[in-house]
Amino acid sequence: MRATSLTVAALAAALLLTACDDGGDGGGTDNSQAGKAGSACRIGGMAVQVGPANAAPAAGDTGNVPVTLTNKGPRCTLRGFPGVDLYASDRSANLLPQEGAKAVKLTLDEGTAARFVITYERGEAGGKDTLDAKTLKIGLPGATTQQSYKWSYGPVQGEDNPGVLKASVSAFAQAGD
Repeated sequence: MRATSLTVAALAAALLLTACDDGGDGGGTDNSQAGKAGSACRIGGMAVQVGPANAAPAAGDTGNVPVTLTNKGPRCTLRGFPGVDLYASDRSANLLPQEGAKAVKLTLDEGTAARFVITYERGEAGGKDTLDAKTLKIGLPGATTQQSYKWSYGPVQGEDNPGVLKASVSAFAQAGD
């Protein structure tokens, strides 16, 4: 009797685990593999446009880089903030959400778009606390997959705290009309 109870409990646990969604990217690269409609959006299921930017022209100036994500697949949902990293040849930094920004939940039907904005302070090229960024990597909430894009907006100023930049990301907002 006890062996039967343990076997039934183990079987039930196994079934529950296989039915769970871990919130990760599930290895899928597009929204057609996202499962049921309204599940988390995947970066591979988006057409991504970086810019055109209001680039910071000189050290100490502030620039804004809009990023537009257009859903190419079935309905999906964005919850949280975009995952954005800047890479130089020797190091990288993760951008934090703008101070006071609140995450929103956006549902995107096929063909609809969301956007967010990267705000940064331009640094002095080769400066001690500056990240001479060359690559922008973007990921979506709940996923580990990122896509790379060229960063052509100059070096980014760092904070006194190593690894922290004077740069941030906004919350997602509905784009379009």
